[in-house]
Amino acid sequence: MEKLSILIPKGRIFDNVSRLFSEAGFPISLADRTYRPVMGAAWMEAKIMKPQNVGELLELGSHDAGFTGIDWIKESGADVEELLDLGFDKVRIVAAVPNDYDEAKLKSKKIVVATEYVNLAEQWLKAQGYQYKILRTFGATEVFPPDDADMIIDNTSSGQTLKDNGLKIIGTILESSTRFVASKIALSNAEKKSRIEELAMLFHAVLHGRERVMLEMNIPKEQFESLANLPAMRSPTVATLYGDAGYAVKIAVKKNEVPDIIPKLKKLGALDIVEYDLRKVVQ
Repeated sequence: MEKLSILIPKGRIFDNVSRLFSEAGFPISLADRTYRPVMGAAWMEAKIMKPQNVGELLELGSHDAGFTGIDWIKESGADVEELLDLGFDKVRIVAAVPNDYDEAKLKSKKIVVATEYVNLAEQWLKAQGYQYKILRTFGATEVFPPDDADMIIDNTSSGQTLKDNGLKIIGTILESSTRFVASKIALSNAEKKSRIEELAMLFHAVLHGRERVMLEMNIPKEQFESLANLPAMRSPTVATLYGDAGYAVKIAVKKNEVPDIIPKLKKLGALDIVEYDLRKVVQ
């Protein structure tokens, strides 16, 4: 079988994806000034590409799977298969104008809109009834108003950069995060489809593992009934302690539940409570 070809954007997305691969069992590395990461499996190869280009290249079939924000998939209109929302690099695509601008007045004239998201901007501006001219940017879009643009359409995570540049958000166009996506051409190949689905399953297991921890404890016999309804993904794992002195119990719970659960377990009689991280959870 030919190698599975994967596209990974450089920068913050690469760091998150690299960690994901590593936790799935495939460590990868990227030397400075190179565009070909060393993959942790002989059946994979990868190339670094800007997130804007990933969807279209997958649609063409020149690569098999990749990672990019759903904003760039929507912007390019690429016909690809989304396999998994990884939840990384969450941003909003927003419309923003200078703080002292009256939104109603903007609709009474033709405005200049600076953006990297030309297609998303067109769709939103038409739907909102604006008269506009789009000025395509290539980064640092927030510096254009008020001298060179009346409005920008750009991505933001916290909105702080917009505030720092005297801009206010007047509309949210799209909420985006990093997705694992695949070429439909690759998915028509049975062997490649199997490999891609295996990766998706492992990534899903890693993400679930990050959300949960395992709690182990000993429960005396006389306290067991009061702890019979322990939270767990399905049901607790229970084993009898040596000498029939009680029970050893394991439960997998969400990390954010632990601060509430441990004090309750202690009050109900659980002993020797141990918490540890999970690497993968395959459901």
